[in-house]
Amino acid sequence: MLKQKPLAAAVSMAWLAVAGTPALAQTDAGSAPMQTVEVTGIRASMARSLAVKRDATANVEVITAEDVGKMPDKNLADSLQRLPGVAVRTDYDEAEKVAMRGTNPDMSLIVFNGHTVSSGDWYIADQASSSRSTSLSLMPSSVLNQAIVYKTSQADIVDGGLAGTINVTTRKPLAQKERLAGLVSAGASYATLPGKTAPDLNASVNWKNEAGTFGFIVQGFAEKRYIRRDSASRLAYGTSSGWDVINTATMKGITDASLAGSGYKAADLNGVRLPGSMSTEFVEGVRDRKGGMFSLEFKPNQDLDVTMTGFTSTLKAPNYGRLKAGAMYSMLLGKASLPDGATGASAPNTNSNGQQVFASIRNPVIVTETTMYGDQLRVLKSADIMFPDGTPPQYIGNSEGFYRQGARATSSFLDLDGKWRVNPDLTLKTLLSTTRGVGKTDFDQGLTYASFGTGVSYALAGVDNAPYVKYYGTGIKPDQLVVRTISGLKTTDRETSGQIDGEYRVAKGWLQSVAGGLRYADHHRDSARRYPAFHNRDITIGAPTSTVPWPSNFGAGLDGPAGWDNTGYTFDPAVLMAYFQGATKTTTDDYERRIASELHMRERQSAGYVMANLEGERWSGNVGLRFVQTRINADIPTPIPAGVCLRAAPGQPAIPCAAYPDAITNSGDLQPYYDNEAFKNNTGNTYYFIKTDRRFDNWLPSMNLRYELTKEQIVRLGASRTVGRQNYNLLGAGFGSPTCDAQGCRVTGPNPDIKPLTADNLDASWAWYFARRSLVAVNLFYSRIQGYAKTGTSGGATIDLWDSAAQAMKTYAVQTSQQQGAHIAGLELAYEQPIGTTGFGFTSNISRAHTKVDDGRPMVGASEWAANLGGYFENDKVSLRLVANYRSEYVNSSTAPAPTANSQGLYSVNGVLMPTAPTMAAPVTTLAFNASWNVTPDLVLAFDATNLTDVKRAYYRYSEEEQQKLDVSGRQFYLKLTYRF
Repeated sequence: MLKQKPLAAAVSMAWLAVAGTPALAQTDAGSAPMQTVEVTGIRASMARSLAVKRDATANVEVITAEDVGKMPDKNLADSLQRLPGVAVRTDYDEAEKVAMRGTNPDMSLIVFNGHTVSSGDWYIADQASSSRSTSLSLMPSSVLNQAIVYKTSQADIVDGGLAGTINVTTRKPLAQKERLAGLVSAGASYATLPGKTAPDLNASVNWKNEAGTFGFIVQGFAEKRYIRRDSASRLAYGTSSGWDVINTATMKGITDASLAGSGYKAADLNGVRLPGSMSTEFVEGVRDRKGGMFSLEFKPNQDLDVTMTGFTSTLKAPNYGRLKAGAMYSMLLGKASLPDGATGASAPNTNSNGQQVFASIRNPVIVTETTMYGDQLRVLKSADIMFPDGTPPQYIGNSEGFYRQGARATSSFLDLDGKWRVNPDLTLKTLLSTTRGVGKTDFDQGLTYASFGTGVSYALAGVDNAPYVKYYGTGIKPDQLVVRTISGLKTTDRETSGQIDGEYRVAKGWLQSVAGGLRYADHHRDSARRYPAFHNRDITIGAPTSTVPWPSNFGAGLDGPAGWDNTGYTFDPAVLMAYFQGATKTTTDDYERRIASELHMRERQSAGYVMANLEGERWSGNVGLRFVQTRINADIPTPIPAGVCLRAAPGQPAIPCAAYPDAITNSGDLQPYYDNEAFKNNTGNTYYFIKTDRRFDNWLPSMNLRYELTKEQIVRLGASRTVGRQNYNLLGAGFGSPTCDAQGCRVTGPNPDIKPLTADNLDASWAWYFARRSLVAVNLFYSRIQGYAKTGTSGGATIDLWDSAAQAMKTYAVQTSQQQGAHIAGLELAYEQPIGTTGFGFTSNISRAHTKVDDGRPMVGASEWAANLGGYFENDKVSLRLVANYRSEYVNSSTAPAPTANSQGLYSVNGVLMPTAPTMAAPVTTLAFNASWNVTPDLVLAFDATNLTDVKRAYYRYSEEEQQKLDVSGRQFYLKLTYRF
């Protein structure tokens, strides 16, 4: 059972706080036009939002934030998670990516002012991913005017949101009340785990002329906070760093004699699952966000309105990760660590007096788990993994430090929005936009050391408590530097789009108006990694000689058991940077390329639609049809056998290759270029690009109907087909991992023929507005998805590649992505109400989304349950709000699984064939608080607190018996003083 506080505990805390304080207020962001949380006063904003929701035809949620300062949320994603059916993925307890109705974030589309926005990722693993999900960490809540979450689709909504679409609008100058107004805000953030304070600044001004025909808004922000995450996990190296099974035929130290007194024989342990390693790690960094927005609006008369809006944001996020890990599986197999870090079959044997030596298992504790698929497996819950007494220190694990220098993300857009009322019956709208997002890490640089000792003890705890681990005999032999790694990564996402929409008023019978429009977008995605060359083969030249111990409070929030090893060593980031500055040399940008991992995609989207708006007595609705054409061009990096095309030395012109005229021969692709060594131009693969061109057509019908049972009770029905596009790497990743055996030859690779996803959706809702600022609502929804990616499968595609072992060309079957079906069925309940005339009130919602892929697996990123409970108080001087947010377990795999990953494959454990184990994120409840005090009508003091319960985020594999990872990031507090003029 999880020890983490359930939602009920957080809710109890919330209401205790409400009862003991004079005010309670929260400013959450929400979803689309139907449920508004505005910030000019909690009660007034709730009343406005419910009015919008009642009048809307589609099923939507809305958040507005005209009065910056009462939001307890730092970005839009923080706010959206408060809404029914919305969940988020977090990084260091700041929400970042949004998922709707139990789906993966890739299936939700986020647009700004009606157009897509490119955003970069700050963490290198996400930068290397090819996800379509939008990171909202670059979007402070202060830039928002309104966020509209469309849970049902209609023909005039931009295509691409399979599960739903969120349209975020920024403020318009002429919509502001005052001719000249603005605000200046200054404050600070404090994070408890790193124990550091950082500044928080925001300023904006809006002006319009006396005639109200021209105006502008200018805003700037600078927000900074320090981060730290402490973890206990399975991450490590050695022959197996994940979960595997005991095999006494290869683990020769496991004998009846070594198990004497345990009650087990050696044969009893065969097939028992054990963790290949134990590890502790922590990451420190900073998130320094700066940027601004401007908006110019010209409205010479009531018929013409033109607005230009620009936005830019940069998040600088250098971060430093340290790891201390065991290698228990290697110990049992009698395997050591090579100086270059090679593992598995290529790793050398352990050596004690010239003989291979195997670790044994002592004092085993074995439990039986029931997996998420209902199978019974045995797990080695705790044990001592020890080398024979008297054995000199052997390889037992690794210590490493990786500093991501220059890690940053940027996002920017510029749009021109025009509206022209041609005559009383015809209105035309145009929208032109360009956007660019970049995720970049200048240098991902790190050193890995092999550690030596005589054994390790471990004991897995409950899934939400740190496991016990202790190493023996360490320090006798100094750790050995075995691996150095440095690379840089840049991923660029950009799009230019244009659209024109028109609406003609008919007003005859049920038909009120007819709308139609055209849209075209040209989207590019490019990702490339670069590897500098080293001066020397000897990695120990200039290696650090002094170390820094881990913080004395490491793991204090993980509830580690008494006596567990929570120590380690690291280096100052300046020491790492100095080592690599001395070890690397300048070549050329071309030579530093790693073609095999590059991604180059172009996607052109064309769409047209027609929609009829209908209205009768007590009912209204719309029906429409949208046509979407997606054309995709991908450059797929394809290997050329070593020596077929000669490689050019750095700075030399590319060498033509007759066999492959398109070969790229001036890239290094990880081939060494050492000082005082002759350059070898015939080693390693060279590459060329296979260029693909595919076109996919989709017809998307939609219908929405709204009916008033009474003035207070509204029912809605929606039916639609939506489309979502596959992640880029499934279409254009390179080939890798070629293998030939008795069953033939296989290689992993992309599938350019994989079609976009489509979903047929039904939505029914009932809402009762039984009093002012009060609502009871019920939503039912169902989606049947076609085209869900099934990765790691063979679909019959082949490619001819060179087999170096046979010294011949062979035909390889491509292990790639195929498609299958999935479905989602769900229920959402919402209830909010003020408490008399006291100023107190509450909001609440709960949702269930049951997802299932046709092959029986859970959907990646999908939580079945999500819930929110908030209490608030407000009067003329003070507002307070406390909100608890709950999310149930979900598959925590990357939002962009590689086609090489066997995420939908089968795995045999001790003769039981079952789906490959995903990493599951355990349920989590968070608590956020906001308070603001109107010192004067123009001066407001605000205090925010997030992650008040200092939650631990736990992860596991097949069941909670297979503890995988445990994180803690600490609490964050924000104090801010805002002056309005």
